[in-house]
Amino acid sequence: MLGTLGVAASNYLYYLAIQRTNVATAITLQYTAPAWVLLYSIARRLQKATVQRVAAVALAIFGIALVIGIFSHGGFRLNGIGVMAGIGAAFSFAFYNVGGHSVLARLDRWIVLLYAILSASLLWLFINPPWKVWAAGYSGSQWGFMFLFSLISVLLPFAFYFAGLQHLEPTRAIVVSCLEPVFSIVIAAITLGEIVRPIQAVGIVLVLVAIVIVQLPDPHLQEEDIAIVEPIE
Repeated sequence: MLGTLGVAASNYLYYLAIQRTNVATAITLQYTAPAWVLLYSIARRLQKATVQRVAAVALAIFGIALVIGIFSHGGFRLNGIGVMAGIGAAFSFAFYNVGGHSVLARLDRWIVLLYAILSASLLWLFINPPWKVWAAGYSGSQWGFMFLFSLISVLLPFAFYFAGLQHLEPTRAIVVSCLEPVFSIVIAAITLGEIVRPIQAVGIVLVLVAIVIVQLPDPHLQEEDIAIVEPIE
């Protein structure tokens, strides 16, 4: 379930949302996931709706919206299928955060990662079989790019993220993941010479503040509320 409904679904729906809308809309919709994780945790009484957590989630989502320019001219583009895909990506992202943390508290990280990616791969082999991919006639350089893309964009990020989920409860982990679009803007500025607009800088600061806030211990919580099962290494 983590591999198919989580990893595979979140990636596919995110790319579909980009295709039908634009990057700004897709990222904003996908990164409503922290709100869904928090709401689920509160509904299941796994966490309390503290001011600290609610503020961190709200700041993170609003900061991302500023970073990617959702409020600029042409920043938000609506499309029925694209919006539903973006919301679906958010739910899938939230699902493997909550489910992944629970599983990683009991099982070895690499075993969980192996089965999650293996199940996602088997799903795509069924939906898009190898002979259909081969018939597309990709060049050697295209195959090389896709191989590197799969390592850099999928395998390494998921390996690091699953490691983080071992040590952070889902709300904290998913708020920290909001650094992804921030890093995209910063890397583009450094490597491509793109200019970081003032409103984007404000968004970056808000995301960083959200991450700091959500990591701080809450003095209003009792010890049993913040106890976390130690992960298996």
